[in-house]
Amino acid sequence: MKNKLFPYICWLTAITFSLQLQAQNKVSAPMADVNLVIDNTLDSLNKARTSRPEAGSSRKGDNPVLFLVGNSTMRTGTLGNGNNGQWGWGYYAADYFDSNRITVENHALGGTSSRTFYNRLWPDVIKGVRPGDWVIIELGHNDNGPYDSGRARASIPGIGNDTLNVTIKETGVKETVYTYGEYMRRFIQDVKAKGAHPILFSLTPRNAWEDKDSTIITRVNKTFGLWAKQVAEEQHVPFIDLNDITARKFEKFGKNKVKYMFYIDRIHTSAFGAKVNAESAADGIRAYEGLELANYLKPVEKDTVTGSSRKEGRPVLFTIGDSTVRNEDKDKNGMWGWGSVIADEFNLNKISVENRAMAGRSARTFLDEGRWDKVYNALQPGDFVLIQFGHNDAGDINAGKARAELRGSGEESKVFLMEKTGKYQVIYTFGWYLRKFIMDVQEKGAIPIVLSHTPRNKWKDGKIERNTESFGKWTREAAEATGAYFIDLNKISADKLEKKGVKKAATYYNHDHTHTSLKGAHMNAKSIAEGLKKTDCPLKEYLK
Repeated sequence: MKNKLFPYICWLTAITFSLQLQAQNKVSAPMADVNLVIDNTLDSLNKARTSRPEAGSSRKGDNPVLFLVGNSTMRTGTLGNGNNGQWGWGYYAADYFDSNRITVENHALGGTSSRTFYNRLWPDVIKGVRPGDWVIIELGHNDNGPYDSGRARASIPGIGNDTLNVTIKETGVKETVYTYGEYMRRFIQDVKAKGAHPILFSLTPRNAWEDKDSTIITRVNKTFGLWAKQVAEEQHVPFIDLNDITARKFEKFGKNKVKYMFYIDRIHTSAFGAKVNAESAADGIRAYEGLELANYLKPVEKDTVTGSSRKEGRPVLFTIGDSTVRNEDKDKNGMWGWGSVIADEFNLNKISVENRAMAGRSARTFLDEGRWDKVYNALQPGDFVLIQFGHNDAGDINAGKARAELRGSGEESKVFLMEKTGKYQVIYTFGWYLRKFIMDVQEKGAIPIVLSHTPRNKWKDGKIERNTESFGKWTREAAEATGAYFIDLNKISADKLEKKGVKKAATYYNHDHTHTSLKGAHMNAKSIAEGLKKTDCPLKEYLK
């Protein structure tokens, strides 16, 4: 018991000492560390300095550099490489800028506050800043805890001129502590003195809601967001409310989707969340009137293909999946996917059909390659999506074809180092990816229908191979967990093939035991239509 209490006794002693100091100096109490997340990055500064870029080293000729200054929400961990499954948005920020005209350097470091970054890291960063450069500053997540012990990183709340002279208990180092606003002023003034352009950002949002039943993300507009805005106005520099821009997106996503925007805790983002924040940063820069930095952004890409079959007043049926859904689909004697013939089952005067599947893809790689994003962005209320994966979702996860997921339909995940790219990636279960597709469709007001994958032409004792204890089971579980419609395509088509027998069944395949002939593709499409008729899914109203 003594050992368990010891850290708390030390913490209470430190707080008491800090309170005595602030009473002597008449300053506000430090912000409470409500996050209770330990980030030890700052404790390994020597390693951090070797992994962070040398300021200005990315510069191309006389082009400007965009410097990013922040904490772990901008650059997670010492290396910032996602090896713990967490990513900062600074990693993806460069994707939005024209690298031939400007380069982006992420100088953020996890665990830093406005105070510790300014004192320990800023001198090295400002050395590389030249006239015409840009510096984005987003700090505040760590401006809490004791002033003079432990991590000793708190700034005085507010934007006033208060100061506090402290002696760090563990080291004996003397230091003057300023307000959060004063540190922001110093960043701004240093950047301006170099002839460069500072921009203040509010903090990234946490996965924190107003209350358990609320659909509103908690903002920082009464503390750090407000203070950053006030200092920006006072110093006549741009302020971009990243907190609000992303929070609005999260509120549209809903709580279940927002959960996987974060990894391990409610502060540090997954790759999904980091990409949303990077996009929000670009959105904020683009929307800020007269901000010249926007001229360096890449044009917003517009997909004019996905959803192009849409006719006013009519829904679109999208199909996604692998080669059993979309194959060569040209030669009548070649390989065909059911997604290229399923339009024959529908009244095309009432609905259009788009086959967005891609051969060789698993649920995971369909998402990773951005193929799902195109469908997601094209979805409108009342649309439908047929989802079928499973053929390519087994095998190697991080080597070889590297397209498999974890087995099952649970919430498990694991970080892998991908051999081909040398990058870390969080891999989830097969069912998790299906649930993501389903929830994304539902979020858009469209209707998802998931299918167990088509049967393979593999037999044993007169029975065709089924997937009832693996991918078929996990697909059903994903549908049940999300309230999506489920059609057991594997069973419906397998039952038909068993009635035909081994010899006749072979005519429904082409090239191997997985890929279907045109005849087989039509059979699977008809099986889907038959399955639809047995449900109460509105899509069946569009069948011929």
